[in-house]
Amino acid sequence: MGRMVDTSLYLAFLVAAFALCVTPGPDMMFIVAVGGRGGPAAGVMAAAGVASAMFVHTVAAALGLSALFTALPVLYYVLRWLGAAYLLYLAVKAFRDRSVIGEEDGDARTGSGMRRAFWQGAVTNLLNPKVILFNVAFLPQFVDPSLGHVSGQFLLLGATLVVMGFLWDGAVGLLSGRLSLVLRRSRRVARALNVFTGTVFAGLAVRLAVTSPK
Repeated sequence: MGRMVDTSLYLAFLVAAFALCVTPGPDMMFIVAVGGRGGPAAGVMAAAGVASAMFVHTVAAALGLSALFTALPVLYYVLRWLGAAYLLYLAVKAFRDRSVIGEEDGDARTGSGMRRAFWQGAVTNLLNPKVILFNVAFLPQFVDPSLGHVSGQFLLLGATLVVMGFLWDGAVGLLSGRLSLVLRRSRRVARALNVFTGTVFAGLAVRLAVTSPK
C-alpha cells in the first residue's frame, strides 16, 4: 500500500472518513427512514444501495467524469431536480402506505422488498449532485500525484470510504429496522412511522432542491 499512497495521508484520510461516516447526514436519515418503514432487511439493503452508488461516484471521480459538474453547472441543477422529484415520489408513497408488518406491501423482508430498498438507496444517492461535488473536493486532498497511479489512489480511498460507510450505515439501518418491527405491531404506530418516513423523504427533497452547490 505504501507504494500507491502516502501512508500518513492515508491515515489522515481514515480519521476524516470515520468522522464523516458517523456524522448524521442525508444518507443516514434516508436509511433510518427506510429501516423504520420496512424493517431491518430494508435498512441494511438501503445502506448497501447507498454504498454501491458511492462507489460509482468514486469511479467517476477517478476517471475525471465528476469534473463535468464544475465545468457544466446545468448538469448539477438537472440532477438536483431529478433527485428532489424522486424523493418526493418516495414521500408520497410513504404517506399513502397503510400497511403494517406482515402485510405484503409493507414487509421488506420479501425479495422484492429488499431489492426495492437497495435501488431506492442507490438512486437517491446517485441523483444527489452534492455527493459528486463532495468527491471532487474531498478525495483529491489525500491523493499524492508524485506517487503516480492517481486513478488507483482515488479507487483505494473511495473503496475505503464505501466500506466504512456501509458498516456504519448498515448497523444504523439494522437497529432502526429492528425497532420498527416491535413498534409496527400497532397499526396506529405503523401509520405514524409511515408519516415520519414520508416527512423525512420530503424534507430531504426540499433540502436538495433549495441548497446551492457551494
